[in-house]
Amino acid sequence: MGTHLLGVAVFWRYWSAMTISNTGTAVTTVALPLVAVSTMGASAFEVSLITAASYLAWLLIGLPSGVIVQRLPLRETQVAMDLIRAVAIGSIPVAWWLDRLTLAHLIVTALVISLANVLFDVGNMTFLPQIVSRDELTARNSLVSGTHSVTSLGGPSLAGVVVQLVGAVPTLIIDAVSFLTSAVLLRGLPKASAPRVEDRPGMAAMIREGWRFVVGHPVMRPCMFAATTSNFANGAFMALIPVFLVRDLFASPVLVGLLIAADGVGSLLGAALAPWLIGRLGSAKAIIVGSAGGAALALLMPLGTGVWGMVLFALGNIGFGAGTVVFSIGARTHRQVASPPELLSRVIATVRFVSWGAIPVGALAGGVVATLADTRTALIVFCGMTLVDPVLLWFSRVRHLRELAEDPVPV
Repeated sequence: MGTHLLGVAVFWRYWSAMTISNTGTAVTTVALPLVAVSTMGASAFEVSLITAASYLAWLLIGLPSGVIVQRLPLRETQVAMDLIRAVAIGSIPVAWWLDRLTLAHLIVTALVISLANVLFDVGNMTFLPQIVSRDELTARNSLVSGTHSVTSLGGPSLAGVVVQLVGAVPTLIIDAVSFLTSAVLLRGLPKASAPRVEDRPGMAAMIREGWRFVVGHPVMRPCMFAATTSNFANGAFMALIPVFLVRDLFASPVLVGLLIAADGVGSLLGAALAPWLIGRLGSAKAIIVGSAGGAALALLMPLGTGVWGMVLFALGNIGFGAGTVVFSIGARTHRQVASPPELLSRVIATVRFVSWGAIPVGALAGGVVATLADTRTALIVFCGMTLVDPVLLWFSRVRHLRELAEDPVPV
């Protein structure tokens, strides 16, 4: 009983650190593009460079990150990454106050935070299965996704208000404080490490082993590619939406925050629905339904103008967010239960390398299309691309399963 209570306490401390950090990051999701668009007059392509830098690390160190996490103490690594992110985001207000802030500074800061995010996120997902039982994973993953949804809802809304009151740059201080608070909380967790490989093969061999497991798995492979196409479109969304809201729909900072926060409403809805859908339909059918529904509703985002344009954008953002979270919970839980413990960090790193590596590419593609055409046209193109996700799942083994975990682990 005492061990169980200790595990519960550890989880809630872990959850608290994650929640505080995610709230600050959600604030920056709105504040950083507004620094570029409103304070520095950046173009859609320049905003896409910042978005690309924010996720470029998944292409640079995504694959070896699983091995790095496996070889380092998890708690100390997570604390160090929080401190690095706090210093990086805090440098922007300092440079602004000294009248030295440049677009290059924003891009470099986004890249540094991106590098720290990779190691932190892989470590976080590796840590969770160590503190909860297999039977609890779906519920805990749903709670984690639901919490992320709440922070995605509250953070941008808070950012819009604060930006309206004090400006975009000072608002970034909230994120720096959130990283410092997260570091303090994580420092109080017990030490933990990813399961070790006894014979200590070289990094390249360990990376190949994780890669072969994922691409050889008949369920993880199509789920990874579906997530990749979704994230490619999402990267374009992150670059295009702030510009679209400010320059096409003429939204104020408060409205920009609220409209971006609609994604959090959808994510919260998806997190609440996911356990019910998975229980009723099975995890395989649930992720297909979630992916198809989210893609269909995403088509609403770029359609309107004025007030009705904002309404349609919000509805599309809610629907896409809900569908994405249903898919994410099902696929993530499957990876955690179907991967051998000693491979988990490398499986996560492989999936993130491919799927999250598509985000910076999508961001740059969004900036290029917006430059060649216009922001609304670019948004229409990438909303249409989200329809590829359910098609990939439908024409894979996933369609023939009820539960994703029914599929045998490849040998």
